[in-house]
Amino acid sequence: MKLVPLSDRVVLKQCEAEETTKSGIILASATQEKPQEAIVIAVGPGGICDGKEVKMQVKEGQKVIYSKYAGTEVKLDGEDYIIVKQNDILAVVEA
Repeated sequence: MKLVPLSDRVVLKQCEAEETTKSGIILASATQEKPQEAIVIAVGPGGICDGKEVKMQVKEGQKVIYSKYAGTEVKLDGEDYIIVKQNDILAVVEA
């Protein structure tokens, strides 16, 4: 199956949480904070949202940082995804 977002929505796959600290301490899974970095999996078409034209600014494959409490978590085919509105994406991470 494939997730196809509507309007100004974006499907994200969260990056893995760090398992060790910079000093080498291994973290238990309960203490690992969910990262706010994710990879863009799918992008909606944009269009008119709330009376304003929305142009999509992110593309599939980009690494982004999104708002901590944004979006809806979805599980599909054993994979976890987050569906957010484009304005919940705070930045694109460039190498």
